[in-house]
Amino acid sequence: MSKGLMNKIFDRETTRRDFLKLTGKGIAGFAVSTSILSMFGFGEEAYAATALPEGLLVVDRSKCTGCQRCEITCTLQNDGKVQPFLSRIKVAENYNFGVTGPKINYQYEDGQMGNLKMSPVTCKQCREPFCANACPKDAIIADPRTGARVVQKDKCVGCGTCVDACPWNLPTIDTENGYATKCVTCGVCVKGCPTDALKVIKWEDISRAHFFSKR
Repeated sequence: MSKGLMNKIFDRETTRRDFLKLTGKGIAGFAVSTSILSMFGFGEEAYAATALPEGLLVVDRSKCTGCQRCEITCTLQNDGKVQPFLSRIKVAENYNFGVTGPKINYQYEDGQMGNLKMSPVTCKQCREPFCANACPKDAIIADPRTGARVVQKDKCVGCGTCVDACPWNLPTIDTENGYATKCVTCGVCVKGCPTDALKVIKWEDISRAHFFSKR
């Protein structure tokens, strides 16, 4: 894909493909490492999704201990119950072996069973959202205030199409209430993180920052 086409798609000063080349240059007082860049996704499918309209929830893996407090505060704030499975930020599913799963040399890989580096996964709030585009009921829309993609509970039928459509499977079906849940970038997980491993960074701050492209 040409650079011109990429710029046309993303309409930003720096594309994701550029980000994947970056090393850890600080922005807005927050270190951007390869773990944070991974929040943009791994592989070619990630290039089809653009950044959060207002800001991007990023994770500093050097600070994340895997305590899962973010999952607890997320569900308390948004669901009124402690149910980490419904959390908009996913820590537990990658807790033991990271995003790539068990490997023969697992003791040297990510996760609690290896190098202790956690791999939380967060919603990308894609400008061209896979989840919203696939929804048969048009139940997922952009919040007029923040631009974040939100689920209209009165329209959602809990079919799970959004979950299957998302490359990262981040929407989750609340089977008790019969509708999907997803991140609205409320920031409660950031406030509740005891190690300051989470932060919402404005996309403009990221795209306009100067980075080194050499590894």
